[in-house]
Amino acid sequence: MGRGRQKAKHTKVARELKYFSPDTDLTKLESELGVNPRLDEDLAKWPEYADTATTSDSDTTGGDADEAQSA
Repeated sequence: MGRGRQKAKHTKVARELKYFSPDTDLTKLESELGVNPRLDEDLAKWPEYADTATTSDSDTTGGDADEAQSA
């Protein structure tokens, strides 16, 4: 017994969370999504990781294009 009151409370909390829309700080979001200031430093320190990232992307695209042409 007592489940009804507990369920009603959970429903109330869920409804508040569903319809709650806090003010969005767009400047903070922009700074979080912005360019990494250390990116150039990191790429200079570990260039092999930058090369593999660009190589794997071009390999994937190139492989799909070759298969599509041969088919």
